[in-house]
Amino acid sequence: MSASGGTKAIVAALLANVGIAVTKFVAFLLTGSSSMLAESIHSVADSGNQGLLLIGGKRARRAATPQHPFGYGRERYVYAFIVSIVLFTVGGLFALYEAYHKWHEGGGITEYKAVPVVVLVVAIIMESFSFRTAIVESNHVRGNQSWVHFVRRAKAPELPVVLLEDLGALVGLIFALFGVSMTLITGDGMWDALGTAMIGVLLVAIAVILAIETKSLLLGEGAEPADVAAIEKAVTEGPEVERIIHMKTLYLGPDELMVAAKIGVPPCDSTEKLARDINTVEARVRQAVPIARVIYLEPDIYDAAAAERTGTGGASVADQAETEPGEVAGRAGG
Repeated sequence: MSASGGTKAIVAALLANVGIAVTKFVAFLLTGSSSMLAESIHSVADSGNQGLLLIGGKRARRAATPQHPFGYGRERYVYAFIVSIVLFTVGGLFALYEAYHKWHEGGGITEYKAVPVVVLVVAIIMESFSFRTAIVESNHVRGNQSWVHFVRRAKAPELPVVLLEDLGALVGLIFALFGVSMTLITGDGMWDALGTAMIGVLLVAIAVILAIETKSLLLGEGAEPADVAAIEKAVTEGPEVERIIHMKTLYLGPDELMVAAKIGVPPCDSTEKLARDINTVEARVRQAVPIARVIYLEPDIYDAAAAERTGTGGASVADQAETEPGEVAGRAGG
């Protein structure tokens, strides 16, 4: 994800939610509708969430330090996780509490009856523009992925978070419009409480999805299969490397991938040549996968006979020394 694309979507959502929050809260003060109160708190929570995403993006750009030698890229994941908690508590749980309170208190909308309907319709239009911006910016990086796969597998959290927030906001507005309209038609405030409860359940569900996906990023995810294949091809396509003995990848941040591999190299008597070969391989990897910025390659001599004996796909002289000390010592002593 380009940083500018994510920032554009966040700013668009922030501006929309601030304006919508003010109008919803005014409508609540005039009508006493619990759906309007739940929606105004929802918009306030969303505005705060977009502010958190902007802060996380700014802090993630800090330079690496001795205490954090790999930089602060994963701080974006931390702030995205905080967003899911805010959405769950301030948005979802508050709406459910307000629905419970309204259900027992009852009461319909007796004054300014047209206000909530007008506000909700205008809010739906404004939120639609924000949602469209998030969709357009996401399409720049989504490729051929389905929307579900994009949300689940995106390494940059901002666009998936904004997408789910905007989708939740639109559906929540429809729920609120349903509750308010039925209350105006029937005069029964239970419909208003029902609309509020639907908003609460929706927000809790979205918050749980965000928390699960962001937790996975915080724990550390490896590269996508396509990137792994590109890295493996770049490592082995030259004469410098005979094969990859084993390799691991890890996202240090949305735009930075670490690659660590033990590679089988031909026998070489010159450390200078070996160093040049490793530099050549690293350059090929970075050209194939530009986000692979931190690369550690450990050269070793691949022992095909040992691999066949042990039944493993990757064994090296060093591996055999570690796993079969008795056998190695016996051969040396004989």
